[in-house]
Amino acid sequence: MSPIILDTGPLVAYLKRQDQFHDWSLKALSQVGLPLLTCEAVIVEACFLLRTTHGGPEQVMALLETQAVKIPLQLSPEATSIRGLIQRYQSVPMSLADACLVRMAELYQNSTVLTLDSDFLIYRKNKAQMIPVLMPPL
Repeated sequence: MSPIILDTGPLVAYLKRQDQFHDWSLKALSQVGLPLLTCEAVIVEACFLLRTTHGGPEQVMALLETQAVKIPLQLSPEATSIRGLIQRYQSVPMSLADACLVRMAELYQNSTVLTLDSDFLIYRKNKAQMIPVLMPPL
């Protein structure tokens, strides 16, 4: 099975029942294999966005503890590549989390990014290749 790279939006929507994309995220996550791959920046964003949701940050951490979600990217060794992506897409602008996910898409062949963020339709891996995405219809 091809690796699935998890963005903040679907993670938050999955854990927050009131989110408009909750049902879509439940369905999407039920159809992909585990573990999901992500980066620390996504975990930080998700915990921040779920800080007022009862048990939100704890649920995020539980996904890491059970290894349903894994963090294979180490920021320091990838800093030059990630900085280059942030510079390339400064007009978007690109967040650290998005840059890390694009870098992961470069590192994990045949991967798909699970996202709610239409910027992933603009971003390119390896400078020119479209990034396969799984996202709700626009």
